[in-house]
Amino acid sequence: FRMLSRALSSVVAKGIGAAGAPVRCFSSQAAFDKAQVDLKKLKEEPDNDVKLKIYALFKQASSGDVSGSRPGMMDFVKRAKYDAHAKLKGTTKDDAQKKYVDLVASLLGQEAAAPEAKSVEGLKAVPGVDFSIKGKVFEIRLNRPSKFNALTLDMYNGITNALEFASNHPSTSVTVMCASGDYYCSGNDLSNFAKAATASKEEVKEMAEFAGVILQKYTQAYIDHSKPLITLCQGPAVGIAITVLPLSDMVIVSDKFTAVTPFATLGQSPEAASSYSFPLLMGPVKASEILLMGRKLNAAEAARLGLVSMVVPHDQFEKAAWKEVEAMSVLPPESLRLNKILLRDIHREGLTKANQKETELIIQRWQSKECANAIAAFMTRKKK
Repeated sequence: FRMLSRALSSVVAKGIGAAGAPVRCFSSQAAFDKAQVDLKKLKEEPDNDVKLKIYALFKQASSGDVSGSRPGMMDFVKRAKYDAHAKLKGTTKDDAQKKYVDLVASLLGQEAAAPEAKSVEGLKAVPGVDFSIKGKVFEIRLNRPSKFNALTLDMYNGITNALEFASNHPSTSVTVMCASGDYYCSGNDLSNFAKAATASKEEVKEMAEFAGVILQKYTQAYIDHSKPLITLCQGPAVGIAITVLPLSDMVIVSDKFTAVTPFATLGQSPEAASSYSFPLLMGPVKASEILLMGRKLNAAEAARLGLVSMVVPHDQFEKAAWKEVEAMSVLPPESLRLNKILLRDIHREGLTKANQKETELIIQRWQSKECANAIAAFMTRKKK
Protein backbone atom coordinates (compact mmCIF):
# COMPACT_ATOMS: atom_id res chain seq x y z
CA PHE A 1 0.00 0.00 0.00
CA ARG A 2 2.78 2.41 0.88
CA MET A 3 4.44 1.62 -2.46
CA LEU A 4 1.16 2.30 -4.25
CA SER A 5 0.59 5.50 -2.33
CA ARG A 6 4.13 6.69 -3.05
CA ALA A 7 3.89 5.79 -6.73
CA LEU A 8 0.58 7.55 -7.08
CA SER A 9 1.87 10.56 -5.12
CA SER A 10 4.40 10.91 -7.89
CA VAL A 11 1.51 11.09 -10.33
CA VAL A 12 -0.05 13.88 -8.31
CA ALA A 13 3.28 15.70 -7.99
CA LYS A 14 4.08 15.49 -11.70
CA GLY A 15 0.58 15.39 -13.14
CA ILE A 16 1.62 12.59 -15.52
CA GLY A 17 1.75 8.81 -15.67
CA ALA A 18 4.81 6.65 -15.19
CA ALA A 19 5.59 6.64 -18.88
CA GLY A 20 5.62 10.44 -19.17
CA ALA A 21 4.43 10.14 -22.75
CA PRO A 22 3.93 13.34 -24.76
CA VAL A 23 0.34 14.55 -25.02
CA ARG A 24 -1.32 15.26 -28.38
CA CYS A 25 -2.30 18.78 -29.29
CA PHE A 26 -6.08 19.09 -29.21
CA SER A 27 -8.41 22.01 -28.69
CA SER A 28 -8.42 21.37 -24.94
CA GLN A 29 -4.63 21.02 -24.72
CA ALA A 30 -4.15 24.32 -22.87
CA ALA A 31 -6.73 23.36 -20.22
CA PHE A 32 -5.17 19.91 -19.89
CA ASP A 33 -1.68 21.39 -19.45
CA LYS A 34 -2.99 23.87 -16.90
CA ALA A 35 -4.73 21.10 -14.96
CA GLN A 36 -1.41 19.26 -14.63
CA VAL A 37 0.12 22.40 -13.12
CA ASP A 38 -2.90 23.03 -10.90
CA LEU A 39 -2.72 19.49 -9.56
CA LYS A 40 0.51 20.44 -7.77
CA LYS A 41 -1.36 23.14 -5.83
CA LEU A 42 -3.35 20.63 -3.78
CA LYS A 43 -2.51 21.05 -0.09
CA GLU A 44 -3.58 17.51 0.81
CA GLU A 45 -2.99 14.38 -1.21
CA PRO A 46 -6.15 12.74 -2.59
CA ASP A 47 -7.18 9.24 -1.54
CA ASN A 48 -5.48 6.42 -3.40
CA ASP A 49 -8.58 5.62 -5.46
CA VAL A 50 -8.59 9.24 -6.67
CA LYS A 51 -4.87 9.08 -7.39
CA LEU A 52 -5.51 5.98 -9.49
CA LYS A 53 -8.24 7.79 -11.40
CA ILE A 54 -5.91 10.73 -12.08
CA TYR A 55 -3.26 8.35 -13.35
CA ALA A 56 -5.72 6.42 -15.51
CA LEU A 57 -7.22 9.55 -17.08
CA PHE A 58 -3.79 10.89 -17.91
CA LYS A 59 -2.73 7.61 -19.52
CA GLN A 60 -5.97 7.39 -21.49
CA ALA A 61 -5.62 11.01 -22.63
CA SER A 62 -2.02 10.57 -23.67
CA SER A 63 -1.76 7.01 -25.04
CA GLY A 64 -5.30 5.64 -25.41
CA ASP A 65 -6.48 2.21 -24.30
CA VAL A 66 -4.34 0.10 -22.00
CA SER A 67 -2.01 -2.36 -23.68
CA GLY A 68 0.08 -5.34 -22.64
CA SER A 69 -0.62 -8.08 -20.13
CA ARG A 70 -2.05 -7.48 -16.70
CA PRO A 71 0.76 -7.55 -14.08
CA GLY A 72 0.79 -10.39 -11.60
CA MET A 73 -0.59 -10.27 -8.06
CA MET A 74 2.86 -9.76 -6.57
CA ASP A 75 3.35 -6.50 -8.47
CA PHE A 76 0.73 -4.63 -6.49
CA VAL A 77 1.50 -1.14 -7.73
CA LYS A 78 1.59 -1.90 -11.46
CA ARG A 79 -1.46 -4.15 -11.21
CA ALA A 80 -3.55 -1.45 -9.51
CA LYS A 81 -2.50 1.15 -12.09
CA TYR A 82 -3.16 -1.27 -14.98
CA ASP A 83 -6.66 -2.05 -13.67
CA ALA A 84 -7.52 1.62 -13.25
CA HIS A 85 -6.42 2.37 -16.81
CA ALA A 86 -8.25 -0.69 -18.19
CA LYS A 87 -11.56 0.60 -16.78
CA LEU A 88 -11.37 3.53 -19.23
CA LYS A 89 -11.12 1.31 -22.30
CA GLY A 90 -13.00 2.90 -25.20
CA THR A 91 -12.89 6.44 -23.75
CA THR A 92 -11.65 8.88 -26.37
CA LYS A 93 -8.52 10.87 -25.65
CA ASP A 94 -10.47 14.12 -25.86
CA ASP A 95 -13.03 12.86 -23.35
CA ALA A 96 -10.28 11.63 -21.02
CA GLN A 97 -8.67 15.05 -21.17
CA LYS A 98 -11.91 16.75 -20.23
CA LYS A 99 -12.54 14.36 -17.35
CA TYR A 100 -8.99 14.92 -16.11
CA VAL A 101 -9.48 18.70 -16.18
CA ASP A 102 -12.86 18.41 -14.43
CA LEU A 103 -11.46 16.10 -11.74
CA VAL A 104 -8.58 18.42 -10.90
CA ALA A 105 -10.95 21.40 -10.80
CA SER A 106 -13.25 19.46 -8.47
CA LEU A 107 -10.40 18.60 -6.08
CA LEU A 108 -9.23 22.20 -5.95
CA GLY A 109 -12.81 23.37 -5.44
CA GLN A 110 -13.30 21.00 -2.52
CA GLU A 111 -10.17 22.31 -0.84
CA ALA A 112 -11.20 25.93 -1.41
CA ALA A 113 -14.64 25.24 0.08
CA ALA A 114 -13.27 23.50 3.16
CA PRO A 115 -13.64 25.64 6.29
CA GLU A 116 -10.53 26.97 8.01
CA ALA A 117 -9.43 25.05 11.06
CA LYS A 118 -10.71 26.65 14.27
CA SER A 119 -8.60 27.30 17.33
CA VAL A 120 -8.45 29.33 20.52
CA GLU A 121 -6.09 32.14 21.38
CA GLY A 122 -2.62 30.86 22.21
CA LEU A 123 -3.02 27.54 20.37
CA LYS A 124 -1.98 27.03 16.76
CA ALA A 125 -4.72 25.97 14.33
CA VAL A 126 -4.22 22.59 12.66
CA PRO A 127 -5.95 21.33 9.49
CA GLY A 128 -8.24 18.41 10.28
CA VAL A 129 -8.94 19.27 13.93
CA ASP A 130 -10.77 22.16 15.59
CA PHE A 131 -10.20 23.56 19.07
CA SER A 132 -12.81 25.59 20.94
CA ILE A 133 -13.99 26.55 24.42
CA LYS A 134 -17.67 26.12 25.30
CA GLY A 135 -18.32 27.37 28.79
CA LYS A 136 -16.15 25.22 31.05
CA VAL A 137 -15.52 22.65 28.31
CA PHE A 138 -12.39 22.55 26.14
CA GLU A 139 -13.40 20.78 22.92
CA ILE A 140 -11.02 18.95 20.58
CA ARG A 141 -13.00 18.00 17.47
CA LEU A 142 -11.67 15.83 14.64
CA ASN A 143 -12.94 17.52 11.49
CA ARG A 144 -11.70 15.59 8.48
CA PRO A 145 -14.84 13.66 7.60
CA SER A 146 -13.93 13.13 3.93
CA LYS A 147 -10.95 11.06 5.19
CA PHE A 148 -12.97 9.39 7.98
CA ASN A 149 -11.04 11.61 10.42
CA ALA A 150 -7.81 9.66 9.86
CA LEU A 151 -4.95 11.21 11.81
CA THR A 152 -2.11 12.95 9.99
CA LEU A 153 1.20 13.69 11.71
CA ASP A 154 0.16 17.35 11.98
CA MET A 155 -3.07 16.29 13.69
CA TYR A 156 -1.13 14.13 16.16
CA ASN A 157 1.06 17.12 17.05
CA GLY A 158 -1.91 19.47 17.19
CA ILE A 159 -3.90 17.25 19.56
CA THR A 160 -0.83 16.71 21.74
CA ASN A 161 -0.39 20.47 22.09
CA ALA A 162 -4.13 20.96 22.68
CA LEU A 163 -4.22 18.40 25.51
CA GLU A 164 -1.26 20.10 27.19
CA PHE A 165 -2.86 23.52 26.63
CA ALA A 166 -6.22 22.38 28.04
CA SER A 167 -4.56 20.91 31.13
CA ASN A 168 -3.39 24.39 32.08
CA HIS A 169 -6.32 26.46 30.85
CA PRO A 170 -7.68 28.49 33.77
CA SER A 171 -11.35 28.66 32.78
CA THR A 172 -12.10 25.06 31.70
CA SER A 173 -12.69 22.06 33.95
CA VAL A 174 -13.38 19.29 31.43
CA THR A 175 -11.83 18.29 28.08
CA VAL A 176 -13.88 16.62 25.34
CA MET A 177 -12.66 14.62 22.35
CA CYS A 178 -15.29 14.36 19.60
CA ALA A 179 -15.59 14.27 15.82
CA SER A 180 -17.60 15.45 12.83
CA GLY A 181 -19.09 13.13 10.22
CA ASP A 182 -20.27 9.53 10.28
CA TYR A 183 -16.94 8.09 11.47
CA TYR A 184 -15.36 8.91 14.80
CA CYS A 185 -11.83 8.15 13.57
CA SER A 186 -10.35 5.60 11.16
CA GLY A 187 -7.01 5.64 12.98
CA ASN A 188 -3.66 6.46 11.52
CA ASP A 189 -3.54 7.92 8.02
CA LEU A 190 -1.30 5.38 6.27
CA SER A 191 -0.15 8.04 3.82
CA ASN A 192 1.97 9.31 6.72
CA PHE A 193 4.48 6.67 5.66
CA ALA A 194 4.04 6.81 1.89
CA LYS A 195 7.57 8.12 1.29
CA ALA A 196 9.03 4.97 2.83
CA ALA A 197 8.34 2.99 -0.35
CA THR A 198 11.16 4.58 -2.33
CA ALA A 199 13.38 5.68 0.56
CA SER A 200 16.70 4.11 1.52
CA LYS A 201 16.99 1.90 4.60
CA GLU A 202 18.56 4.78 6.52
CA GLU A 203 15.80 7.18 5.44
CA VAL A 204 13.09 4.71 6.46
CA LYS A 205 14.73 4.36 9.87
CA GLU A 206 14.80 8.14 10.26
CA MET A 207 11.14 8.49 9.26
CA ALA A 208 10.06 5.69 11.60
CA GLU A 209 11.92 7.21 14.53
CA PHE A 210 10.48 10.66 13.76
CA ALA A 211 6.92 9.26 13.69
CA GLY A 212 7.64 7.24 16.82
CA VAL A 213 8.54 10.36 18.79
CA ILE A 214 5.27 11.99 17.69
CA LEU A 215 3.27 8.90 18.68
CA GLN A 216 4.92 8.58 22.09
CA LYS A 217 4.31 12.27 22.92
CA TYR A 218 0.71 11.94 21.72
CA THR A 219 -0.01 9.03 24.06
CA GLN A 220 1.83 10.64 26.95
CA ALA A 221 -0.33 13.75 26.58
CA TYR A 222 -3.39 11.56 27.28
CA ILE A 223 -1.67 9.86 30.22
CA ASP A 224 -0.64 13.17 31.80
CA HIS A 225 -3.81 15.16 31.08
CA SER A 226 -4.84 16.60 34.45
CA LYS A 227 -8.55 17.24 33.85
CA PRO A 228 -11.41 14.81 33.22
CA LEU A 229 -11.29 13.70 29.61
CA ILE A 230 -14.55 12.65 27.96
CA THR A 231 -14.56 10.99 24.54
CA LEU A 232 -17.71 11.05 22.39
CA CYS A 233 -17.78 8.53 19.54
CA GLN A 234 -20.73 8.90 17.18
CA GLY A 235 -19.56 6.18 14.79
CA PRO A 236 -16.88 3.58 14.02
CA ALA A 237 -13.34 3.86 15.36
CA VAL A 238 -10.16 2.05 14.32
CA GLY A 239 -6.66 1.51 15.69
CA ILE A 240 -5.29 4.27 17.87
CA ALA A 241 -8.76 5.81 18.14
CA ILE A 242 -9.64 2.69 20.16
CA THR A 243 -6.40 2.12 22.09
CA VAL A 244 -6.53 5.60 23.67
CA LEU A 245 -10.07 5.10 25.00
CA PRO A 246 -8.96 3.63 28.37
CA LEU A 247 -7.00 6.87 28.89
CA SER A 248 -10.29 8.77 28.94
CA ASP A 249 -12.36 9.15 32.10
CA MET A 250 -15.70 8.68 30.36
CA VAL A 251 -16.45 7.26 26.90
CA ILE A 252 -19.93 7.80 25.45
CA VAL A 253 -20.78 6.14 22.12
CA SER A 254 -23.75 5.83 19.81
CA ASP A 255 -25.19 2.42 18.95
CA LYS A 256 -23.50 2.79 15.55
CA PHE A 257 -20.07 2.67 17.21
CA THR A 258 -17.76 -0.20 16.33
CA ALA A 259 -14.19 -0.85 17.43
CA VAL A 260 -11.36 -2.72 15.72
CA THR A 261 -7.58 -2.79 16.22
CA PRO A 262 -6.10 -4.51 13.13
CA PHE A 263 -2.48 -4.44 14.27
CA ALA A 264 -1.50 -8.00 13.37
CA THR A 265 -3.37 -7.72 10.06
CA LEU A 266 -1.19 -4.73 9.16
CA GLY A 267 2.04 -6.23 10.50
CA GLN A 268 2.18 -3.62 13.26
CA SER A 269 1.89 -3.67 17.06
CA PRO A 270 -0.37 -2.12 19.74
CA GLU A 271 0.16 1.46 20.85
CA ALA A 272 -1.24 4.11 23.24
CA ALA A 273 -0.24 1.99 26.28
CA SER A 274 -2.96 -0.53 25.36
CA SER A 275 -0.64 -3.45 26.21
CA TYR A 276 -1.07 -2.24 29.81
CA SER A 277 -4.57 -0.74 29.85
CA PHE A 278 -6.49 -3.42 27.92
CA PRO A 279 -5.49 -6.41 30.12
CA LEU A 280 -6.11 -4.23 33.19
CA LEU A 281 -9.55 -3.28 31.89
CA MET A 282 -10.87 -6.56 30.49
CA GLY A 283 -8.40 -9.29 31.45
CA PRO A 284 -5.52 -10.77 29.41
CA VAL A 285 -7.60 -13.22 27.37
CA LYS A 286 -10.07 -10.66 26.04
CA ALA A 287 -7.27 -8.13 25.55
CA SER A 288 -5.39 -10.65 23.41
CA GLU A 289 -8.52 -11.40 21.40
CA ILE A 290 -8.88 -7.72 20.53
CA LEU A 291 -5.24 -6.57 20.24
CA LEU A 292 -3.76 -9.72 18.68
CA MET A 293 -6.65 -11.14 16.69
CA GLY A 294 -8.23 -7.80 15.82
CA ARG A 295 -11.79 -8.92 16.66
CA LYS A 296 -14.32 -6.23 15.84
CA LEU A 297 -16.59 -5.09 18.67
CA ASN A 298 -20.00 -3.49 18.47
CA ALA A 299 -21.13 -0.86 20.98
CA ALA A 300 -22.81 -3.32 23.34
CA GLU A 301 -19.77 -5.62 23.43
CA ALA A 302 -17.45 -2.67 24.06
CA ALA A 303 -19.65 -1.61 26.98
CA ARG A 304 -19.63 -5.13 28.50
CA LEU A 305 -15.82 -5.15 28.37
CA GLY A 306 -15.61 -1.76 30.08
CA LEU A 307 -14.14 -0.02 27.05
CA VAL A 308 -17.03 2.47 26.94
CA SER A 309 -19.13 4.00 29.72
CA MET A 310 -22.47 4.54 27.99
CA VAL A 311 -24.23 3.57 24.75
CA VAL A 312 -26.84 5.99 23.39
CA PRO A 313 -29.24 5.55 20.43
CA HIS A 314 -27.71 7.29 17.44
CA ASP A 315 -30.59 9.70 16.92
CA GLN A 316 -30.26 10.88 20.54
CA PHE A 317 -26.48 10.89 20.70
CA GLU A 318 -25.62 14.59 20.52
CA LYS A 319 -28.21 15.65 23.07
CA ALA A 320 -27.57 12.82 25.52
CA ALA A 321 -23.77 12.92 25.28
CA TRP A 322 -23.51 16.67 25.77
CA LYS A 323 -25.92 16.49 28.69
CA GLU A 324 -23.38 14.26 30.44
CA VAL A 325 -20.55 16.62 29.52
CA GLU A 326 -22.40 19.62 30.91
CA ALA A 327 -23.24 17.77 34.12
CA MET A 328 -19.57 17.04 34.77
CA SER A 329 -18.34 20.48 33.71
CA VAL A 330 -20.30 22.30 36.44
CA LEU A 331 -18.82 20.23 39.28
CA PRO A 332 -16.15 21.93 41.44
CA PRO A 333 -13.13 22.12 39.08
CA GLU A 334 -10.36 21.67 41.64
CA SER A 335 -12.07 18.63 43.09
CA LEU A 336 -12.37 17.16 39.57
CA ARG A 337 -8.71 17.82 38.84
CA LEU A 338 -7.39 16.38 42.11
CA ASN A 339 -9.61 13.31 41.90
CA LYS A 340 -8.53 12.71 38.30
CA ILE A 341 -4.85 12.93 39.30
CA LEU A 342 -5.43 10.56 42.24
CA LEU A 343 -7.01 7.93 39.99
CA ARG A 344 -4.40 8.30 37.23
CA ASP A 345 -1.34 8.32 39.52
CA ILE A 346 -2.03 4.71 40.53
CA HIS A 347 -1.27 3.63 36.96
CA ARG A 348 0.79 6.52 35.55
CA GLU A 349 4.15 4.76 35.88
CA GLY A 350 2.86 1.55 34.28
CA LEU A 351 1.19 3.43 31.43
CA THR A 352 4.31 5.51 30.78
CA LYS A 353 6.59 2.45 30.68
CA ALA A 354 4.17 0.66 28.35
CA ASN A 355 4.08 3.70 26.08
CA GLN A 356 7.86 3.72 25.84
CA LYS A 357 8.17 -0.03 25.15
CA GLU A 358 5.35 0.03 22.59
CA THR A 359 6.95 2.94 20.76
CA GLU A 360 10.28 1.13 20.54
CA LEU A 361 8.56 -1.93 19.09
CA ILE A 362 6.35 -0.11 16.59
CA ILE A 363 9.36 1.81 15.25
CA GLN A 364 10.89 -1.56 14.45
CA ARG A 365 7.67 -2.82 12.89
CA TRP A 366 7.35 0.21 10.62
CA GLN A 367 10.77 -0.60 9.19
CA SER A 368 10.02 -4.27 8.58
CA LYS A 369 9.35 -5.95 5.26
CA GLU A 370 6.57 -7.92 6.94
CA CYS A 371 4.71 -4.73 7.81
CA ALA A 372 4.99 -3.37 4.25
CA ASN A 373 3.78 -6.68 2.78
CA ALA A 374 0.92 -6.97 5.25
CA ILE A 375 -0.37 -3.49 4.42
CA ALA A 376 -0.13 -4.21 0.68
CA ALA A 377 -2.01 -7.50 1.13
CA PHE A 378 -4.67 -5.81 3.27
CA MET A 379 -5.26 -3.09 0.68
CA THR A 380 -5.40 -5.64 -2.15
CA ARG A 381 -8.16 -7.56 -0.33
CA LYS A 382 -9.97 -4.28 0.40
CA LYS A 383 -10.05 -3.34 -3.29
CA LYS A 384 -11.79 -6.58 -4.26
